[in-house]
Amino acid sequence: MNFFSKNKDIQMIKTMYKKSLLERMIQFTVGCFIVAITYNIFIAPNHLVPGGVGGIAIILNKLFHIPNSTVIFCLNVFLLIASYLFLGKEKTRATILGSILFPVFVKLTEYINVWLQVDTSQVLLSAIFGGILYGLGVGLIYKAGFTTGGTDIINQIISKYGKTSMGKSMLMSDGLIVLSSAIFFGINSMMYSILILYTISMISDRVVLGVSDSKSFFIITDKEEEVRKYILEKLGHGVTIFNAKGGFTREKENVLMCILPTKEYYHLKEGIQKIDSKAFYIITDTYEVFGGE
Repeated sequence: MNFFSKNKDIQMIKTMYKKSLLERMIQFTVGCFIVAITYNIFIAPNHLVPGGVGGIAIILNKLFHIPNSTVIFCLNVFLLIASYLFLGKEKTRATILGSILFPVFVKLTEYINVWLQVDTSQVLLSAIFGGILYGLGVGLIYKAGFTTGGTDIINQIISKYGKTSMGKSMLMSDGLIVLSSAIFFGINSMMYSILILYTISMISDRVVLGVSDSKSFFIITDKEEEVRKYILEKLGHGVTIFNAKGGFTREKENVLMCILPTKEYYHLKEGIQKIDSKAFYIITDTYEVFGGE
């Protein structure tokens, strides 16, 4: 590769990165805006506490009548300082924008109910629909490679210094906030908060990962040839064979991999069972498949 060709490639990468960054920033901003609107229309008015600094703000607003946006902003600033001290500059940098933009949007949309009148008297409907919209916004934020700071910082600190997983850290921090809603707003509010927290998690995962319309099978069987022919000839799908070695027995064996549409998942599963009832196989969701014929 000559010098001019190399410079051309570098310039192309920089152009692509700038375009990607612009798209990510737009996606992140839209996500923050959706989350803020949902927070002010469905969550805060019904005293739903789906964890995070937004949940803490709702509790403190109940106790001291401090505006939600003020609490969120103050907590985020405090947590940014904590992040810089305990997690370092690099991790803190990724959370600065979200930590500031989210409370600003919450403030700007604080009186959106005056302009956009939505009947939120049905708390169950508000929890479900609010969870869907909130999850959509959070998913866009995560997909853009950003966060809104808040308890994400607490979770990282607990995980790092408590020598525990992020999952357990989230359960400890957000779980404690959600459970505390029972004290201030009653058991029903806590149950609705758990429902909305689950909905947010489920929807945000779907936005980030997409909807799985394929399944991957990894099969180890003594009747390899029969299973291979069944996949190729009966189902009409391709199959890839890996050479593997058992970790315990150290014996060599083959692993058959097949990717097929979810609607045909049952046919392959039942086919394997009929050919070799003792076969070992793993089935996983597949979100994207590239290449092949």
